[in-house]
Amino acid sequence: MKKHLILFFAGVILSYGNIKAQTVPDKKEILKVTLHVNDYFMKKYADYRTPSFVKKVVRPSNIWTRSVYYEGLMALYSIYPADEYYLYAKEWADYHQWGFHRGTTTRNADNYCASQIYLDLYNICPDPEKIRKTKANMDMLVNTPQINDWWWIDAIQMGMPIFAKMGKLTGEQKYFDKMWDMYEYTRNKHGENGMFNVKEGLWWRDHNFDPPYKEPNGKNCYWSRGNGWVYAALVRVMNEIPSDEKHRQDYINDFMAMSKALKQCQREDGFWNVSLHDPSNFGGKETSGTALFVYGMAWGIRNGLLDKKTYLPVIIKAWNAMVKDAVHPNGFLGYVQGTGKEPKDSQPVTYDKIPDFEDFGTGCFLLAGSEIYKLDLHI
Repeated sequence: MKKHLILFFAGVILSYGNIKAQTVPDKKEILKVTLHVNDYFMKKYADYRTPSFVKKVVRPSNIWTRSVYYEGLMALYSIYPADEYYLYAKEWADYHQWGFHRGTTTRNADNYCASQIYLDLYNICPDPEKIRKTKANMDMLVNTPQINDWWWIDAIQMGMPIFAKMGKLTGEQKYFDKMWDMYEYTRNKHGENGMFNVKEGLWWRDHNFDPPYKEPNGKNCYWSRGNGWVYAALVRVMNEIPSDEKHRQDYINDFMAMSKALKQCQREDGFWNVSLHDPSNFGGKETSGTALFVYGMAWGIRNGLLDKKTYLPVIIKAWNAMVKDAVHPNGFLGYVQGTGKEPKDSQPVTYDKIPDFEDFGTGCFLLAGSEIYKLDLHI
């Protein structure tokens, strides 16, 4: 017994020392830098109607990239409810008539991702018209037999939380059931044996990257932001579903396995590489994946799933690294990998390079900042 007590207190002292080695960020500073990054984006993209023109393709501003930004903005609104934030989101939704790129018949999660924002806005100020198209789209997905729509893991974050939000709002189990069926298919059946490697606690981006595909160092290819999308999706789902939902423990198990795996591959400087198991393959700091991991771990600690003394040093180290090395004086975020599906895409990723889309990286950072702000940062 005495030996166990000594080991326990030694662990506490070590964890405390790890945290003290990193400066614990001040709450006011966390909020200040999060607001600063958002202000940069809102000023630069003040006209929310403007479509993007990337690689000679015009895309409306309600596709997944902008929707992820608004996910972050709504999280920020939950801790700092400035009227201009609500109006920036509501007027964007009004402009797009609370609908989607390619309409309510779309099965592509990148298109209906905007529903996450429409549901959040509806919950603030209920009006059935705000979610009429969202409900129509979700009911179409529920009422048709296909469960293989999420063939790339990014889609799990774009689509899965909508089912959770609809289930919570309506009290109808059918949304939770369909969500599980689609998630389970991607997890266990897509490709040869599913996209989740249970042994390593991480996800292949799609079937093109599962074995025998290997990274240059011979290890499995786990793309940072892709895993960040799944990690964030699990958080956003668990935040909505009831405690007795029949698959809640399954989601918790995957979240815990991912948390352990992610902790093990954090860089010494606090960031994560774009390739989680091969730092030699376009290695270097990357902000969007790092921010999503901070978001998930902070939520996990706050909700009692992750051991605080184990994971708090991880997120403090990562947050401090992003603030110190990625946030520019004007609020621009550096080291954000642009759109793609693997480490080599949108390279080089540097401090000064503007990614092809600035919105989703900003959204990831706002999610991280808003969640770490809610956390007690002391043991």
